[in-house]
Order: sequence, then C-alpha cells, then structure tokens
Amino acid sequence: MTIRVVLADDQPLVRTALQMVITDTPDIGVAGEAGTGAEAVTLTASLRPDVVVMDIRMPGMDGIEATRLITSAPCPASVVVLTTFDDDENVYGALRAGASGFLVKDMALEEILSAIRVVAAGDALIAPAVTRRLIERFAGLPEAAARPGRLDSITGREREVLTLIGRGLSNTEIAAGLTVSIATVKTYVTRLLTKLDARDRVQLVIIAYDTGLVTPAQ
Repeated sequence: MTIRVVLADDQPLVRTALQMVITDTPDIGVAGEAGTGAEAVTLTASLRPDVVVMDIRMPGMDGIEATRLITSAPCPASVVVLTTFDDDENVYGALRAGASGFLVKDMALEEILSAIRVVAAGDALIAPAVTRRLIERFAGLPEAAARPGRLDSITGREREVLTLIGRGLSNTEIAAGLTVSIATVKTYVTRLLTKLDARDRVQLVIIAYDTGLVTPAQ
C-alpha cells in the first residue's frame, strides 16, 4: 500500500528534490504540492493524504497554523514538520499544533523517508537534536511541575508501556521487551491516548516526562 504524501514548502527546489527521491521509492507517492500553509490545508482536505511534509516559514499562513488546522480536521492527516529552523519556539509550536514528527532539512533524505513511514504507521519521530532539547527542558522543571495523579486512570501494564514510549522505544521494541505482540502494544497505545487525552505519541512522551514517570537520567 502506497503512502500518499503532500509536500508543503515555499521553495520549489526543496519540493522538487523531495519529489525526485519519493518518485524512486515504491511505497511512497506524492499526492500534491503546496507553496503556502493555506494551500496545504486546502490540498489536504481535498486529497486526504496519509502524511503532510510541512515547512514552518511560508508566506501568509505559516506551517504551525496549517498543522493545527490539518490535525484538528475531521479526517486528519499526520504531519511531519521539515524545516531549517529548529529553535525552541518552532519545536514546541509544532508539537503543540499536533505534528507527529519534527525534522531538520540537513538530515539525510533516507532518514526523511523513514520518518514518513514511521508517522504513517501511527508512530512519532523527532530529530535526535530536538529530542535532546525536549529532555533538557523537562530536566529543568522543578519537582512541583510533575503531576503523577494524571496517571491514576491507567493500569500497571499501561504504565510500563508509557514508560517505554517515554524512553523513545518503537512499538516493535516495546513488544520485544514485554514479550507481547505488536498488535497488543498498539492496543495499549490506543488506550493510553484515550485515557490520557493525548493527541498522539509525541504527547505521550511529554506526559511521561511531565508526570515524572521517565526522567532524563533514564
């Protein structure tokens, strides 16, 4: 099954480069291209792609607002933010808007393709440098910021799964570590999303740190 992608970037050369790479990739296809955030929202609504690869800084509506509109739509697509600008404001803005991935443009093209596959499968992926920044942010929070009571609604096994998600493990790795099937792990993830009112896997990672279930030392 081909993963259908919309490319949203105001630089035609960037879109062309990505399209050329994707054209040679049998399991991913370009459904459409957008040069602005507004175009990305319109195209996503009409084409219903699996993933939108989104730049942040575009004329008019920026990528963060476009991401917010796309992920809050009745039939949302997953969004991978791909940008040159990885400052804190952009990182947190994109994640709060619902992005399932945050990558920087100097990453290898094969890594970008892998991220599209990961996000299309329902997981989340953040560039290593960005992940470190998130961890450092939570490391600087005072103890009073942790909210362990938020986890009262989850079971012991769900707590184990959330801990492993917070440590950055994929569904496959969690399944191997807990000696269960990948389908079982996906069920636990779905329950966690519902019980914790989390939009996606990225928010589960944040909750794991925010509640003190996972610490940077781990």
